[in-house]
Amino acid sequence: MATRKAGPSEEDIWGQMAGAIGVLVTATACLAAVKEALGLPWWGAVALVVGVLLLLGYAAWWIRAAIRARWNREPAAKAPTAVEQASAADDLEDEQEAVPAHPELTRALVRTGAIGKEQVIALSDVETRRLDVGTQYEFLLPKGATHENVASRLGPIGSMLDVTRLHLKLETSRETERRVKLLVLKEPPFTRLFDPPSRDEIQAYSGVPFGHEVTGELAGVSTLDGASMLIAGMSQTGKTTLACGLITSLLIAYGDEFDMVLLDGKFLGLADFAKIALRYESSSDPAVLEKLLDFLIPIVDKRYEEGREAKFKRQPAPKFRPLLFMIDEAADFYANTGSKESKELFNRVEEKSRYVASKGLECGVAVIMMTQRPDKDAIPTLVRSQLQIRICLYVDSEGTAKVSLGDSYFTTLSPIKPQLLNPKIKGQAVLYAHGKSTLIRGFNFPPSFVWEVIDEAYARQQNRIIATPESPLKQAVKIMQDKGVEFMRTADMAPLLDINEASSTEAGKQLAKLLGVPTGRGAKGVHGYKLQDLEAALKSTS
Repeated sequence: MATRKAGPSEEDIWGQMAGAIGVLVTATACLAAVKEALGLPWWGAVALVVGVLLLLGYAAWWIRAAIRARWNREPAAKAPTAVEQASAADDLEDEQEAVPAHPELTRALVRTGAIGKEQVIALSDVETRRLDVGTQYEFLLPKGATHENVASRLGPIGSMLDVTRLHLKLETSRETERRVKLLVLKEPPFTRLFDPPSRDEIQAYSGVPFGHEVTGELAGVSTLDGASMLIAGMSQTGKTTLACGLITSLLIAYGDEFDMVLLDGKFLGLADFAKIALRYESSSDPAVLEKLLDFLIPIVDKRYEEGREAKFKRQPAPKFRPLLFMIDEAADFYANTGSKESKELFNRVEEKSRYVASKGLECGVAVIMMTQRPDKDAIPTLVRSQLQIRICLYVDSEGTAKVSLGDSYFTTLSPIKPQLLNPKIKGQAVLYAHGKSTLIRGFNFPPSFVWEVIDEAYARQQNRIIATPESPLKQAVKIMQDKGVEFMRTADMAPLLDINEASSTEAGKQLAKLLGVPTGRGAKGVHGYKLQDLEAALKSTS
């Protein structure tokens, strides 16, 4: 709070008056003395005294100025440092005539804040290429700017160039942070359908191709080993077509070097691949998912233990045969009606799914889930968080896109909004893998081509089985096929494989060790073996 300044007291006033009277008396006395001594009139005495005072004042000023100048004198100049020389060179460059600027890029980058207001994209630093799909600019950013400045502003830059974010594709040089390639499409992406890749193109691709980029080049990931995937999008956007194209590409690229377990929630979406899969089920019952998980868990455990043992023995990590577990309409298998039995089944399926997805990453088992309901609760978070590679087709909201691509997706560098995709273009999607977003469109192979690839894979598979040396497993499959049965009790199977133990428990242990396949349960809960389990084991080992 402001306070008022106190004025002089009465004693101060009387003191100042007394001092003034004293000064006047002294001055009068001095003047009288000068007048008397020099015989001057009063005016002459006053002029003389004033002149002397002025001379004394000037002398005092001159002495003070000389002393201050001496104290503040600067030391001898030093040689400029490297930093000062660089700064002087920059200043000299600034003073020189401005270099010709690329008008379109400079305007777009300056107005969006990608570069400073005083900076330009030099015309001499821009290489322009006319492609079939649009125009590609390769240019060098001014010092202090990096590709991240451009990547984080692609939306506004698209607006400045009279296109959308979907029309732009940015690539960064491996040599410098300042050099980038910016492709500007001349029409909306995938307006024209690219031809499906040939066998040679798929085999030449370094990794697993999922579809085409906007330039027509193949897009995908380096491997599915140690990675799992979520494919999400609304109904009729092309998820199953994209997945079938992926499997077809794998059959061409990997040949016989991988296995599949398929759960077809659409009943027909994955049916073409049923005859070459280790296991194929067509259902929307959560219990069926649990049955397939129970089939996979022993495989995962066995592989995991082999890898763990190799580490303990300081041996090279074992090379596992890639195994793909694909679920179409995955959300249907995590439904919970609220009943006690439904809750218990849900809890079991959730935990087993998480177990297979997480442990499978370390032993060559890749899980791919597809859903047309990418809601927050459609696939449990514990399961969804294990799926690192994300593909999102058209969705109708940012919230749904976050569930599909990850809650923090829109805080990443240069995100692509799936809700802006054209739902009429089937198979168009955002591929988000290893921190990078890519706009792709899945392959749409002709059915005849897919059938041809499947038939070739089936023929190779049967030839491998025929060429497999005789074994108890192969013998057990033949016994059940000859008898025309889908299930055989352990007690009936053991004698046929020369196991004649009186104890059924001991016979079961010996049979399980001989076949290398865990037992199942028949319709009445009796322990035994299912033909499909034995056939799957034979296919995977042949």
